[in-house]
This record gives sequence, C-alpha cells and structure tokens, in this order.
Amino acid sequence: MTSWTDPTSPLPLLFRRRSSGEIRNLASVSSSILPAFGTVVDEEHLQLKKFVIAPYDRRYRWWQAFLVLLVIYSAWASPFELAFKKVATGSLMPVDLVVDAFFAVDIVLTFFVAYLDKSTYLLVLDHKKIALRYVISIYFAMDVVSTLPIQLIYRMFTGNSHYAQVFGFLNLLRLWRLRRVSELFKRLEKDTRFSYFWIRYVKLICVTLFAVHSAGCFYFWMATHHKTLSNTWIGTEVNDFEHKSIWLCYTYSIYWATVTLTTVGYGDLHAVNLGEKIFSIFYMLFNIGLFAYLVGNMTNLIVHSAVRTLFMRDSINEIFRYARKNRLPEGLKEQMLAHMQLKFKTAELQQEEVLEDLPKAIRSSISQHLFRRTVEKTYLFKGVSEHLTVQLASEMKAEYFPPKVDIILQNEIPTDFYILVFGALDVLKYKNGTEQFFSKLGSADLVGEIGVFFNTPQPFTVRTKKLSQVIRISHHHFKEMVQPQNEDGMIMIKNFIQHLKDLKQEMLQEIPFLTEFLDELNIEHIQANENTQYNQLANFHGDTNMEETNETSTPGAITLRVIIHGHHPDEGDTNGKLIHLPESMEDLLRLAEKKLGKRGSTVVMADGSQVEELDALRDNDHLFIF
Repeated sequence: MTSWTDPTSPLPLLFRRRSSGEIRNLASVSSSILPAFGTVVDEEHLQLKKFVIAPYDRRYRWWQAFLVLLVIYSAWASPFELAFKKVATGSLMPVDLVVDAFFAVDIVLTFFVAYLDKSTYLLVLDHKKIALRYVISIYFAMDVVSTLPIQLIYRMFTGNSHYAQVFGFLNLLRLWRLRRVSELFKRLEKDTRFSYFWIRYVKLICVTLFAVHSAGCFYFWMATHHKTLSNTWIGTEVNDFEHKSIWLCYTYSIYWATVTLTTVGYGDLHAVNLGEKIFSIFYMLFNIGLFAYLVGNMTNLIVHSAVRTLFMRDSINEIFRYARKNRLPEGLKEQMLAHMQLKFKTAELQQEEVLEDLPKAIRSSISQHLFRRTVEKTYLFKGVSEHLTVQLASEMKAEYFPPKVDIILQNEIPTDFYILVFGALDVLKYKNGTEQFFSKLGSADLVGEIGVFFNTPQPFTVRTKKLSQVIRISHHHFKEMVQPQNEDGMIMIKNFIQHLKDLKQEMLQEIPFLTEFLDELNIEHIQANENTQYNQLANFHGDTNMEETNETSTPGAITLRVIIHGHHPDEGDTNGKLIHLPESMEDLLRLAEKKLGKRGSTVVMADGSQVEELDALRDNDHLFIF
C-alpha cells in the first residue's frame, strides 16, 4: 500500500499547492493530480526534493500561461516573416531573439519538472529519470530546433547577413509551440470557473484567424517568388507591389484569404498562374473541412444551451394535448402548466439527478444544511433527540409548488406529510358543494400529519397561496425511523396531542373522532404515564377506520390489522371495527368488549373455524367474537 510518506505519492502535491497559493475554488481541483487507490494519508506534509518543480505548482502554471502569450506571437510572426522577409531581418528580429530566450529557459526548467508515471500513477521525483524521459522524447528535439536562432548562428559562423529562404521555412518550426495553446484550451474547457461556451467560442475564432493569416501569408510568398511578378494574383491589381508598404500587401493577402474562406469570392483578387490555381484548389478543399468544423461546433454549442428550453416546450405541448384529449377542466390544466413551468425554473435549485449521483454522506450533509433548522422549528419534533432530527432532515425530499396548487386533497389516502419551508398555505374543506377556509399556514408548519397519524383519509385540502417550497417524508420512512426511538416517540405523541388541543374549535368540529378522542383523554393520567397516553391515542376508534395497537406497542410499531364483529358469522353482516391485533387472546377479548359493548369468550373466523393462536391470523382477517 502506498503511503503518503512515499515521495512518489501524488497526494501530498494537492496539499503542497497551498504553499504557492491556497486552493480557493474547488473547480481548480479538476486539473490536480488525483491520489491512487490505496494511498494512506499521513498527518505530516512531505516537501518535494530539492530542485524539483511540481507540475501543478501555481507559480509554474503562471509561467506556462506567460509562454502561451509568446506562442501567440510566434504563431503570427512565423508565417508573416516567411512572406515579408524584410521584417525577419529588421524590426522583428530582436523580438524573436527575446522570445526564443524565454523558451530556452523553459527547456532548462523542464529538466526539473516532476512527471506522473501513468503505469503506476505515482509522481516521479528522481532527477535522472526526469531528464532521461525528456531527452529521449520528441518534445526535447522539437523544442530545441524550434528555439535555436538559426539565422543568427549562421551569421556568426559565416559572417553572411543575407537572408536565405530556407530560414523562413525553418522559422515555421516555431509553430510546434502551438501545442501549448491546445493544452491550455483543454484545461480551460474542464475548469468549471470558466464558461464552456465562451472558451469554445474563443478557440474557434483563434483557429479561424490562424488559418486566414497563414493562407494569406503563404499566398503572398508565392506571388513574390513567381518569375513574372505582374502575372500574379496581386500583381494584376497592384503595380510594383514588392516595393509597396508591407501592411498594404498584408491587407490584400488577408482580404483574399477571408473572402475565399467565407466562399464569397468577389473576383477582384483571383488566381492567375498555375501555381496559384493549384494552391487555391487545396485551400478551398481545406476550407470545406474547416467550415464544417466551425458550423458543427457552433451548432452544438447553441443547441446545448437551448436544449432545456426545447424540452420544456415539448413538455408543455404534451400537457395541452393530454388535457384536450381527456377534456380536463381549465383550472386543472392551469395547475399542470404552472407546475411544469416551475419545475424547469427551479431545476437549478433541486438538481435531483445531481444529488442522486453523490454519496449518501454528502447528500445528508446538504439536507442538514438546508432543512435541519426548519425541522427543529416544527412543533412535532421539538424536544426530540439530535440523532432523530438528523435522520429526519436526511430523509426529507424538497419540492416547489406554484400558487393556487393543491398539495393535499381532501379524503385522499395519507402517504406523506409536509413541512413548509417558505411560502404560504391555505387549509380548506369542501362542504355542501362550497369551499370553506379554515386557516393559513406559514414557515415550519406541518400539514397532513393528522391523516398519517390516525391512518384516515386527509380531512382537509391544503393549497398554496403563493410560491412555496415544502419538504416531505413518507409515512413508511417515518415509521422506520421512529420505531426504535421510544423516548422520542413519546415526545412526539405529547407534542401532537398538545397541537390537537390547540386547534380551532371549528376545525375540531370537522373531525368528529378528534373531538371524541380529546374528551376521553385523561390529562392527569397522561402526565403520570406517557406510555398509557400513547396507547390511548393509538387505541381510540370512533366512526372512522381507526387503527388499534396493544399496550406494549411503540410509536410506529408494525402490527396486523383485523376487523372484529360482535356476533356469530351466520347471524348476518354488520359493520365491524378495524383494530390492531393485540399480543394475547385475553387482550383481544378485553379490547373487543370495549369496542363492541359486550364480553365474548369465543373467537372464530368467517368460515366458522375457531381461533386458538393469534400468530395464525393474517392482515385484514374478519374475527367474530361472541
């Protein structure tokens, strides 16, 4: 196993980068060396060997960026000096020598830059290996050839200052440095701190300008080396052009290259001799590929930026077709459209597909940061342990709802309850064909919990008043988390009962079994025995399908549900009582006496078979007790 104390381990480099500037944006980590699997992180930072440069050191990166600026100059100067030899021996020569000197320094520095062994994914710090790898590679030979001032060396040894054409072509070797620009663009495209669209756009512009510049310069070089200067593309338009201004001739060259690349072809500048016609043929063939490359890339960038908009339009059109085909009411169609539009507007805030790809620990940390305070403010979870609060916040799912959209429908099956993060909700009830308003809910208020706790259809409709964000948790997940937390379960039951007592009288009147339950609740007994309090809540049953549980149940305990009847199965069919099956036969008979109003001693099934063991029963069995 590779240890961090191993000098070849790449992991210390990630931390040593702080010595040359702390990593302030995690987007830059994408360009860092990643540690190999099995790397052990030590507490101490290991320094690089003496005279060894980290390839991703911040100072070395700035040096590379400076060299890219010099590469841009070389890319312009090399074709330009080929076409206009006057500047090659005149004003640009000192600049070329200075630029070559900087690249010579970079050659020396490369002998001290550590590299990554791709077979072991370890950083090589040995000076001999670094030097040997660079010397035997093609990079060293091309770097030296493209950096040597050949013309100056020739003049020093021969004393001849004449500019031979061979020097112009040797200067084109400097274009080897363009690989640095390509590497820079690759790195910037992966760096999320920069816009991918604009990086690609600048790259395409650079490619186009370089193609136009190179073609124009070479085309002018052909004209200057033709045996009859007047029988050239520029000689027919500009008399005695070889004695004209360099920038005038350069303008003509760029003009011809541009109109040819864009396939405009005005005809004012055109190929005259055979050599120019052959060059024009190959240049136009090259332009076909370049044009396809540019158009393809630009199309891809534009379509990529608009793909979400196109998808949203298609989704909205699908809603229109669905609503029209099924003759949905106008109000319901508007809710569907509002929800779809809000979904796309808040896609950046939710990003469920992004969160799903993250490890569970990171997702939980995000949920804690976003929703924990809201959960702690909710009345039901006040006073519960921090452990349960963390679990609840981690399981919450965030949703956005536009204004005037129903979150919970009256009489629907309870599957989730919701906590309002921000926005406003109205609690409504449809009664006698009219909609009655009961209350308004704000941040950290809980909705849907009455239906979930009593396992009854939701008594109210809950509708958004304005743009609202809610977090929800399913009944199933809630039971799984609360089941082992007996103390927290008692606290939540106490909070829930207190909340029921604080409800408006008009709301309690709309839920008859709650009124009956609160009337039967013995407050003194609750304060003395919280466990009995929970059993009274769970064992209460009015006219609704109230669930029962035994005295040893804990909040969220999963037990069988059965339907009890107070007569023999042959005596006719009557509505029974849905209860949770107790643990013993004696508890079942006592519970049946309480619910049915008479004591029984025999328990049989619908087919007349007598029940002797409760473990043999199944969920939703009908029991006849008499």
